[in-house]
Amino acid sequence: MRYAETGYNLEIDLSRGSIEKVETDPRLMELHLGGQGTAAKILWDRVPPEVEPFSPDNVLIFSAGLLDATLVPGANRTMINTFSPLTNIMGHSLMGGYLAPEIKYAGYDKIVIRGKAPDLVYLWIKNDKVEIRDATHLRGKGCQETAAAIKQELKEDGVQVAAIGLAGENKTLMATIDHIWASAARGGLGAIMGDKKLKAIAVRGTKDINIAQPAELFETCLRMRKTIHENPLVGDWMSATDDDSWHHNHFAWGNARVRRPGFWSEELQQRWGDLRRKLVERRPGCHNCPKQCHHTVSLPGRPRYFYKCFGIDTYHMAAFQEIDFSFEILGISQEYGVDSYTTPQVIAFALELYEAGILTDKDLPGMPSDVRGRFYYLLEKIVRREGIGDILANGVSLAARQIGNGAEEYDHNTTKRVEQAPIKLKKLNPTYFLMFATCEKMNITQIEGSFPQDPLRTREEREEFIKNWIAVPDEKFKQWFLEWEKREVISNEAACAIVEWNEMMHTIDDSLGICGFLSSFRGQFGGQPGSDNLLGGGPAYHIHNIPHLISLATGMELDEAGLWEIGQRNRNLFRALNVRRGLRRSYERPPDDHWLERDPEFEQKLLSDYYAYRGWNDEGIPKREILDKLGLDYVSDDLEQRGILPKSEVATTR
Repeated sequence: MRYAETGYNLEIDLSRGSIEKVETDPRLMELHLGGQGTAAKILWDRVPPEVEPFSPDNVLIFSAGLLDATLVPGANRTMINTFSPLTNIMGHSLMGGYLAPEIKYAGYDKIVIRGKAPDLVYLWIKNDKVEIRDATHLRGKGCQETAAAIKQELKEDGVQVAAIGLAGENKTLMATIDHIWASAARGGLGAIMGDKKLKAIAVRGTKDINIAQPAELFETCLRMRKTIHENPLVGDWMSATDDDSWHHNHFAWGNARVRRPGFWSEELQQRWGDLRRKLVERRPGCHNCPKQCHHTVSLPGRPRYFYKCFGIDTYHMAAFQEIDFSFEILGISQEYGVDSYTTPQVIAFALELYEAGILTDKDLPGMPSDVRGRFYYLLEKIVRREGIGDILANGVSLAARQIGNGAEEYDHNTTKRVEQAPIKLKKLNPTYFLMFATCEKMNITQIEGSFPQDPLRTREEREEFIKNWIAVPDEKFKQWFLEWEKREVISNEAACAIVEWNEMMHTIDDSLGICGFLSSFRGQFGGQPGSDNLLGGGPAYHIHNIPHLISLATGMELDEAGLWEIGQRNRNLFRALNVRRGLRRSYERPPDDHWLERDPEFEQKLLSDYYAYRGWNDEGIPKREILDKLGLDYVSDDLEQRGILPKSEVATTR
């Protein structure tokens, strides 16, 4: 009997119209856990580097995490993986809600999709009954509109739907895959779904999930659920607080170029908070989570929509407007199915080019005179790929190269061709430099969170911070934080270890399906006085208590060292997937103006030290010794055969 996982994947070939339920190897769970970990193994085995993202041979994988649909609170993430049309390397995104647990209740750990349908279709999955259904009547409909139409058509209570909007159908490279209030937004995954002519996936499951030690897991999770509910340090507080001074004073406005320190005021906070309370109807939460992190917005005469986290700020900050503009445009843009991080920056980029004369009235016929009108105008062009929108739909980095004529100088905020969170600071934080440069998931928000972004001012504050900080892997992290006085002054050894810790926690969460707001993203907030050993110092989940939960759910004996090794295995497999497709050191360069003060020589030394720390060569390619040690000898064999990894290279042990 398989515990926690179902032991089956659903394989769909849209070109052939074939549907197959395939039993998986239980050894893969022991090696990679589940979620993104086992998805990466599928990508390695089935999609060689010669396959283009828009090829029928590229696969699109919807994964449930290993702990999804178990009793573990907040384990509900859907991981979606493919090769990104924006970057040509591994595309990774994830979303909360109810989809992944429903996939497991239907009897599957993953839905693996390849091929291309002749015309628009959707999948209907109810336990062992799986159909590829005509979706031509849904063409052009929005994400939530599509979900509502499918639910009405199926007349099935509890069905969970993930869909694309017009942007996905037109293969806009910032297209999302949306499920209720959640979006898989990074890397153009919605464009892959659109290329495969797959409008939506609808799932209903009624099966049980087997648990190795159900009684003990139930008691543990019951206590954990109560503690999570009562803990103010977990969950997405950013979407609920009236005080959003950090983003507005420190993040860049426009096309990630202008800071407005001191912008926030008490009067503005009161006014914007009043508007939010007026427009937000309720705050729902994800499957089996006691937190309510999402907001249902109701504007007069508009369909309801949802927002979370920094997404409430991106449009008005890009347009230099007030928050009411974000409330207005978010519902429309989300229904079209576009990434709320990337799309506002692309539009602001186009307006910069227009102001500079690089784009003209010939490129933008009928352009409105007001800023808000211009944003709506460009949004329509992008999602429909009309006129200049056909180029802008490729994102800032690729569009700048296509437009030319100096447009590349206005590419302010891309790493690996992906728009990052637009923070601009004066002095470089070495740890964040490494995360921005080397993050495999292409956005800093998907890797940061275990260690604070800045030091505290006094030693007394730092001593208080670390008192109950039990989320740290070992005591050296406390000492590093205790001695950290200036953002830019930290040893390379500490920076490398901190980045590794950040990576490990996100990698583990994305294999288990645990929400980062309960785990990897919350470790940066230190200890919580009076917290018990179940919760620890701040985050609900950390390297010390996750192994026990895995053991109770799966029956697999696992300790901290074993979990760390699995995280390392998955991390190096992600890296190998990308270097096999051309990722090299030259790609790993944050934007020139990301920090005002830069030291290129120091940055390159730091990058070399990080590569060496990970057991990679000076191009960032994992060496044979580290790969073989992690049981990835088939990876090192392949890299050697392709001439990517020289046979003479041996990793330096540490």
